[in-house]
Amino acid sequence: MRNLGYLGAFFGGALAGAVIGLLLAPEKGEDTRCKITDAIDDFMKKHNIKLSRKEVNDLVDDIADVAPEVEA
Repeated sequence: MRNLGYLGAFFGGALAGAVIGLLLAPEKGEDTRCKITDAIDDFMKKHNIKLSRKEVNDLVDDIADVAPEVEA
């Protein structure tokens, strides 16, 4: 369960960084999304993290549920 906390923190930070990056990026959105995807893939491979699509979707949903609380 502790690993899920670390993953949640990582993906939460990645989400916040991605939003800020997209708002301030001088590049096209498609190029920026590719860079973000590549960075996350590299991180996951480097740390030998394997998540199924369902686990990733559940994690994204959890982050999205918490995100409105952070904005308010």
